[in-house]
Amino acid sequence: MFRIIRTCLFAFSAIVLSSCAMVRGYRADGLYGPNIFSFENHVHDTIANGEQSFHFPVSGSEAGWIDTLHFYSEPPRCVNLSFPEAFKDASTRQGVMIIHNDSIVYEKYWGDFSSDHLATIFSVSKSITSLLCGIAVDEGYIESIDDPVTKYLPELKRKDPRWGRLTIRYLLCMFSGLDFDDEYEFNIKELKKVNAIARLNYGHNLMRQIRGLKFRCEPGTEFRYESMTTAILGMVIERATGKRYSDYLSEKVWKPLQMESVALVNIDSRKHHAAHAFGGITCTMKDLAKIGRLYLNKGLWDGKRVVSEEWIHLTTDFYPESCYNYSWYDVRFERQKTGQYPGFYAIGICNQVLYVNPHKNLIMVRIGKHNNGQANIPVVFERLSDIWP
Repeated sequence: MFRIIRTCLFAFSAIVLSSCAMVRGYRADGLYGPNIFSFENHVHDTIANGEQSFHFPVSGSEAGWIDTLHFYSEPPRCVNLSFPEAFKDASTRQGVMIIHNDSIVYEKYWGDFSSDHLATIFSVSKSITSLLCGIAVDEGYIESIDDPVTKYLPELKRKDPRWGRLTIRYLLCMFSGLDFDDEYEFNIKELKKVNAIARLNYGHNLMRQIRGLKFRCEPGTEFRYESMTTAILGMVIERATGKRYSDYLSEKVWKPLQMESVALVNIDSRKHHAAHAFGGITCTMKDLAKIGRLYLNKGLWDGKRVVSEEWIHLTTDFYPESCYNYSWYDVRFERQKTGQYPGFYAIGICNQVLYVNPHKNLIMVRIGKHNNGQANIPVVFERLSDIWP
């Protein structure tokens, strides 16, 4: 009986101590957590666009044949689905856009969603932060991705000597060694982990949370996907450039790529102003597709260099043992056997996907309020690329 009481008291104490971030999360996003429209309830900065806009033209010969294709969903169901059925969910506001040879060849929307709707892209933000890091390297703000993070965040030197061995490269490739998990399922056993991710998303002082982190293992020795590494990378970029994340992203990406709409990025608070570089960017489908166009053109935008070709190669040249590279995924992460001309992609929770296939000159985007639950979106996009004429 005493053990039961002690366990209950411990659990109650943990809940009380964890309540601040979790309560803020509940107030902001409700019981079921964030969705693509949650930015309306978060503090954010504006990522300004420029006076000129680039518009993808709609192709004169739309690829209606796509609707006749069928795909198998993931086990255990393995349902034979048409392309629209692979995405369709009666409860989902979502859209799918396919661009081939710089023209929109396929669009389909459910609910009242459209390509002009602002939507949070969650961890696709990590891939954009990787792009911004590459630009900072090109411009000399970051001397080398093998620099330790303490070169830019010197206050971490006093915390643990391993901070001095944590490099920017390890942040980009998720080899930080930090004791942090992206744990979203609420249960008493994992309360500490849940509270940590809640603090990352809803806390008011990101740097204070970073200073309190501990290491699980030596940096560079073990891959583990977790959002804190990209949060730290965002702060490194801000310190290196001396500019706010939103301002640097506006200057180096949103304006050069002639985005049609302003974008947003969540921040921890107006007082501390640390950007949620790991998952807080909100933009439109059309503008997200332009990131894909930049990568298709190896860092060039209409003949002007935005990021070095070397950075694009570094990001997208995958090896058999590495299916996650510089915050982008290789299709082998989702699919053991790939086609002759595989693509790469960025993905966020609820299946926000930006897929790029340079061999077929294809860009595919899916944005939606919920997981569609029918098929693995990157795999569907890759299978479609396999048979693209």
